[in-house]
Amino acid sequence: MRIPQPVSTQCFVCGVSNPVGLKLKFFQTAPGEVTTECKIPENYQGYPGIVHGGIVASILDEIAGRAYMGTGENPRFMYTARMKVRYRRNVPVNQPLRLVGTQIKDRGRMATAEGVIYDQEGNRLAECESLLVDVPSEMLEGVD
Repeated sequence: MRIPQPVSTQCFVCGVSNPVGLKLKFFQTAPGEVTTECKIPENYQGYPGIVHGGIVASILDEIAGRAYMGTGENPRFMYTARMKVRYRRNVPVNQPLRLVGTQIKDRGRMATAEGVIYDQEGNRLAECESLLVDVPSEMLEGVD
């Protein structure tokens, strides 16, 4: 199973029209799981050869939030209320990465999810646990 998820036009992580964005494409690969594969260009580095920690956090924020998005006509959009990030190893630029977002617990209007960045050998480079809250439906009217 590899079903594409909706994307935005201007989101920094997934926006297809954002000239400085990462333009990542996400896929639901199992119930409650979303993945993508990417290489982060060197213009997003902090120290030489290493993805900036703020970019790492942005990517983790996106992959964790998308664990509940689903696919199709009625995607579920959520805000991040709290995110705990653990940087285990440096995330290298221009190297294949695999990102995985997984549902942990759905509490109705709120939920928790995990996001993980893996290198090509399967090592966990960084991870997060996020508390997510539903975006009110009235805020989504007319949004891309």
